[in-house]
Amino acid sequence: MLIEARAIRKSFYGVTVLDDVDFTLHAGEIHALLGENGAGKSTLVKILTGAYRRDGGTMRLEGTEVEPRDVAEAQAMGIGTVYQEVNLLDNLSVAENVYLGRQPRRFGMIDTKRMEAEATALLARYGLRVDPGESLSAYSVAIRQIIAIARAVDLSGKVLFLDEPTASLDAREVEAIFAILRRLRDDGLGIVIITHFLDQVFALADRVTVLRNGKLVGSRAISDLPRRDLVGMMLGRELAEETHSRSAAPPADTPAPIRFRGMGKTGSVAPFDMDIRPGEVLGIAGLLGSGRTETAFLLFGIDRADSGSAEIDGRPVTLNSPHDAIAQGFGFCPEERKTDGIVADLSVRENIILALQARRGWSRPIPRREQNAIAEKYIRMLDIRPTDPERPIKFLSGGNQQKVILARWLATDPRFLILDEPTRGIDIGAHAEIIRLIDGLRAEGMALAVISSELDELVAYSSRVVVMADHRQVAELAGDEISAQAIMAAMAVEAA
Repeated sequence: MLIEARAIRKSFYGVTVLDDVDFTLHAGEIHALLGENGAGKSTLVKILTGAYRRDGGTMRLEGTEVEPRDVAEAQAMGIGTVYQEVNLLDNLSVAENVYLGRQPRRFGMIDTKRMEAEATALLARYGLRVDPGESLSAYSVAIRQIIAIARAVDLSGKVLFLDEPTASLDAREVEAIFAILRRLRDDGLGIVIITHFLDQVFALADRVTVLRNGKLVGSRAISDLPRRDLVGMMLGRELAEETHSRSAAPPADTPAPIRFRGMGKTGSVAPFDMDIRPGEVLGIAGLLGSGRTETAFLLFGIDRADSGSAEIDGRPVTLNSPHDAIAQGFGFCPEERKTDGIVADLSVRENIILALQARRGWSRPIPRREQNAIAEKYIRMLDIRPTDPERPIKFLSGGNQQKVILARWLATDPRFLILDEPTRGIDIGAHAEIIRLIDGLRAEGMALAVISSELDELVAYSSRVVVMADHRQVAELAGDEISAQAIMAAMAVEAA
């Protein structure tokens, strides 16, 4: 056994994020560590690589109990890490990056000639023929990733942790990285990879461990793990769930005033068609990393599509920015409300009127009396607590912050509202209120697209459900086709 971690526990500010988690890694193995947001993957990796200290449990490296106090000590033990954002310095040369902090010296000075020669020899073993004296910024993301791997293995040499190593790479670059990882595995290295691309897990990994809500779900060999069973492990449910009652959908022949055709962005979302009708909820389902949020970013103009077109009421429109989308009557409540949604130091009132003010233009400020009336209306309508419109929003609970973001967009009277994980991380009472609000808005004729990891929710309120996997739409379910079982089966579809 290369790494054996038992009963690992970790809490932050009284909140348990790892609860007696076991993890093992063998030499000569590629091991995928999987789980949705908040599962505890990153915390476990940071403990095993010395970035965090564990609160409880044991860790053994080649049979010897260890407790790395920091990343440098873990590297000295043989444990290296390459993060999604490659931890190299663009302003330094290739050779300087490879040997940063351990440059060869001669007469007390850095021996640049020797350093570049050694870097050339090292990188040649990875199939790279690059100028070691060239700035790292001159090379592609894929080459930087290989350089980071070469540095980490040269520093450590026993264990390599990789966080989303292929997130920004195309298919050819991914295969090049995979070829290197397979060779390192065959040389006896133990490799742990965090990824959301299930196709890549089945193409590369020997074994998989799944975490959910800070707990170990299980570890299985890939060779005897059906894809749909892995999806079930990640979502925490079986395929044999019953269908829940659903909201009424508009007639199938209802015209779609908002239409997207061939909309896509290279490296983000494969081209898709989508019709948006008033009075319906379009659910968007998929595992984390499937392209759900990227789809929302395209619909709202946060990301600019490089293919396809949009049409509203029969006329073509461009959605090159959120300003364009707001002008067309779109609204968007993001998944990360604390970083992308609220403005923490502003009041509830100021947060509510933001989108409406942006649509009017900052040269036409909304009068304070009107601001107060708008804020008070939505505080009453959504039961936002406390009711003080001047209270800084950072002092509200997560559920009430979510209600304020919803109020912001409702104040603009949108025709199309996009909600990304609207019930994540909020208490049960606020959760139920937001579900009722979604159904109420649909009943009033608003068009909504809702992204959610909660399959029960999607089944309950969706008129149609688009299912995504590996950054492409793989199915669209409607009417009696919609069930948790059908959604999960579509998520588990094999790549074409």
